[in-house]
Amino acid sequence: MTEQAQAASGSKERAREERREFRSYAWGLGLALGLTLAVFAVVHWHALALPWVYYLIGVLALVQIIVHFRCFLHIGFRQQREDLHLILFSALLLVIMVAGTLWIMASLAHRMVLP
Repeated sequence: MTEQAQAASGSKERAREERREFRSYAWGLGLALGLTLAVFAVVHWHALALPWVYYLIGVLALVQIIVHFRCFLHIGFRQQREDLHLILFSALLLVIMVAGTLWIMASLAHRMVLP
């Protein structure tokens, strides 16, 4: 292959990669916006009973986290295991800190109850 053919091939590959990345960002933006608007619509129009609204908000928040990981951070479950492990470990630390804080606050509230 000549140098010009290699340069043209690299240019085409780069353009294809840029289009694929742009599509990923566009899909991510559309999905994130749709999920956010869905939650606002359900809360605004009182479409569900209050406990179901909380469950729906939680589920849609988890889906939005997955959308952000996949479309914006480009972290999938098949490649780059180091990044996925780092994120899972960070999430574990966050859960431990939040659970510990709630446990301590609940214990303090229980001890502060007037006799």
